[in-house]
Amino acid sequence: MDVANQLVAQGQFRILKVPLGFIKVLEWFFAIFAFSTCGSYSGIFRMAVECKNRTESSLSIEVEFEYPFRLHQVYFDAPTCKGGNQDRLFLVGDYSSSAEFFVTIGVFAFLYSTAALSIYIFFFEKYKENNKGPLIDLGVTGVFAFMWLVSSAAWAKGLSDVKTATDPDKVTTMIPACGVKENLCREVHDPVMSGLNTSVAFGFINLILWAGNLWFVFKETGIIAPFMRAPPPQAKPAPDAYVQQGAYEQDPYASNQGGYQPNYNQQGYNQDAEYGQGYGQQGAPTSFSNQM
Repeated sequence: MDVANQLVAQGQFRILKVPLGFIKVLEWFFAIFAFSTCGSYSGIFRMAVECKNRTESSLSIEVEFEYPFRLHQVYFDAPTCKGGNQDRLFLVGDYSSSAEFFVTIGVFAFLYSTAALSIYIFFFEKYKENNKGPLIDLGVTGVFAFMWLVSSAAWAKGLSDVKTATDPDKVTTMIPACGVKENLCREVHDPVMSGLNTSVAFGFINLILWAGNLWFVFKETGIIAPFMRAPPPQAKPAPDAYVQQGAYEQDPYASNQGGYQPNYNQQGYNQDAEYGQGYGQQGAPTSFSNQM
């Protein structure tokens, strides 16, 4: 418990809030959804064969199938409408390759996402050391993105074939008794394919997540850093200078002086000089010695 507590205390869980870690969490969840919805599937459909002789009819023929969809191994018994005998018939097709490939990619994606999250949280500094971690992560992420594309497309085609092979209307054509006009063959219950449809959707969602995560892993490699230029420094705007009449240049020391600063302008000084000259010309005493 002490070791676990130390690891939790040293863990950098903030990485889960940035796109690199958050998308990896989504990949972890959707990988589970993808392989679980496909790998745990089992379906059943029912058919009815009504013979001319009602006592030989079979109104509930159940056919069960499941992952990995080796349908050629799935069989059922159908009446021949001839003396109460029955024929053992097999479905057609083997779609295990695409299904198993899809589930395998999902399982390995889940395991890699678990390992990557552990490294992000507990060993992120070593992960970025010498850029080896991001480069390996980038390569593996690219491989998984491509594998999700291939496996999802293959499983989508395989699922379409599975739906065709398990369609009760198609299966009834394989029953010899259904080719006789006096007999009536019909479907009773279709297989529920919603889980398999969801698995294909999860596969393509994983493709989007892994392909989109390539950019965020690529930024961690630092390869793009030499090609990114810093924005040029912005020149500070020059202070406005006013040279019009009545304007003055602010005393640089005025901001450091407190109190009121009077606004003396050139025009005011000229008026005082003119007033002084006029006062002297009118005979006003300019000094104490002249009055004596």
